Amino acid sequence: METVLEVRGVSKSFGGVQALKGVNFALRSGEVHALVGENGAGKSTLIKIISGALLPDRGEIFYLDQPVTIDSPRKAQEMGISTVYQEPLVYNELSAVENIFLGREIRKPWGSIDWKAQEEKTKALFASLGLPYHFLREPMGELSVGLQQLVLIAKALAYESKVIIFDEPTAILTEHETERLFDIITKLRMRGVGIIYISHRLEEIFRIADRVTVMRDGEVRGVFSIGEVNRDRIVELMAGRLLVEAIERKGKKSDAPLLVVENLSKRGRFSDVSFQVFPGEILGFFGLVGSGRTDIVQTIFGLMRQDSGNIIYQGKTVHFSSPEEAMQSDIAYLPEDRKVQGLFPILGVGYNISITFLKEILGSFGVVREKKERNRGEEYVRRLNIKTPNLKTKVYSLSGGNQQKVVIAKWLGTTPRVLILDEPTRGVDVASKSEIHNLIAHLADEGLGIVMISSELPEILKMSDRIVVMHEGKITGVFDRAEATAEDVIRAATGERLISVER
Repeated sequence: METVLEVRGVSKSFGGVQALKGVNFALRSGEVHALVGENGAGKSTLIKIISGALLPDRGEIFYLDQPVTIDSPRKAQEMGISTVYQEPLVYNELSAVENIFLGREIRKPWGSIDWKAQEEKTKALFASLGLPYHFLREPMGELSVGLQQLVLIAKALAYESKVIIFDEPTAILTEHETERLFDIITKLRMRGVGIIYISHRLEEIFRIADRVTVMRDGEVRGVFSIGEVNRDRIVELMAGRLLVEAIERKGKKSDAPLLVVENLSKRGRFSDVSFQVFPGEILGFFGLVGSGRTDIVQTIFGLMRQDSGNIIYQGKTVHFSSPEEAMQSDIAYLPEDRKVQGLFPILGVGYNISITFLKEILGSFGVVREKKERNRGEEYVRRLNIKTPNLKTKVYSLSGGNQQKVVIAKWLGTTPRVLILDEPTRGVDVASKSEIHNLIAHLADEGLGIVMISSELPEILKMSDRIVVMHEGKITGVFDRAEATAEDVIRAATGERLISVER
């Protein structure tokens, strides 16, 4: 088979973080080439460069044996490189046909859109894949995720794509939709389309891939024909020899749990999840895309309602119907996306810190007592070493690390007993990350029960007293700090083995 796409020596950095380090990758026509690696391995950055969303700092891309510069997703599509993401990027109000031909409509000689020709071509594309097309006039927002993916695949074929990238395509599909997707991939391969397939589900890799490339820390660690490698070898390469620096802990965990979760389930999200959080403990949650970690903590915090199971807090069964109820019970939640869910970027540092305890600083007639607000704000700025000119400085002007400290300060102002941290150091610099790590350890030593979600395995191994590992909505491993290894954690996160090492 001829090589349809080749990446040679591609590097990419973001600030001081080297995301890709001289990566080589080749895709042949008519093959499914799987790309695997743990969170942060560099897969997404590589795909964004191939699909035109990012430009490399160094290196070359060859397409059909010709050097090319792919400087936009539109150019990639026009060249014949299409990407189907885990959550389809579609225009919900437009029909399936309109989404397929948006920006390149078929027009009649006098310039108006030829709706009939577009619909007939779409039907032919679906028929060629052996798929139904009764829904083509329906708004995309009313279609299932599986049907939306089919529309994007048809769009790729309308562009006569020679390369199609599938980025975690089955993470939120039903079993039936997954089987249909695999049938389509088989048909595409028979047509000579080269497919890059990203997935954390190793069982899928061994089922449909011809070759697999394993990445770790922005580098390619191995390229194999699927018949010459086994799962243990892939897991070993994904994990590597991970050196984890220790963080000093002075506190002592209590023997009585602060928070108990029993058989918690939410249809389509997670099932039969049980764990305990102790005062003075950092309980780490690790899992790959679609594992259900964030859904669980949002359920605890009242953002989502469980279908079954119990949440027991300080010895009593609770049912928080809103975040406000959780906050009143001294539970705090730092969300994954600080800019959208955690901050008011155009407002000042002081306002952002005080927003969670406004009732405490209100005076007569509901007017904020500015001196009390300022004193509390300055206290947290000093405590967390937030680098800001003053409390009125707009949050958006701060660095990522200082923005994250503002979010943490906001929640510490509620004096929580349980602090849930979802990706607490994502997008912050190394120095700020170290400061946040030390702060988290200090808070645990003071007796808080801390639940910390992180996609960074080194961070989880460094910070956690115990580690809960999830795969596809279920707990597949529970590790004590002393027993956890990178290889075992990744094996559990990919669903290879259920491992339980109790506290």
